[in-house]
Amino acid sequence: MENKIKKEQLEKINKHQEAVNSILHQLGYLESQKHGLLHELGGVNEEIEKFKNELEKEYGAININVEDGTYTVIEKEDE
Repeated sequence: MENKIKKEQLEKINKHQEAVNSILHQLGYLESQKHGLLHELGGVNEEIEKFKNELEKEYGAININVEDGTYTVIEKEDE
C-alpha cells in the first residue's frame, strides 16, 4: 500500500505553491522595474548637478526659489 495524503490536501499544497511562484515572479518583475528606475534617477541627478554647476558659474553661490525664480546670494562665512 502506498502512503498518500488526501487529494484535497495535495490540491491545497499545489495552490499554495502556485501562489508563492506567482508572487516571486511578480517580485522579480518589480525588482527589474526598480533597477531601471534607479538608473533613470541616477541620470537625472547627474543632469541636476551639471545644471547646478552651470548656474553657479553664471550667478555664483545662490539659493533659488523654484516657485518664482528669484534667488538670494549665499554669503560665505568667515572662519
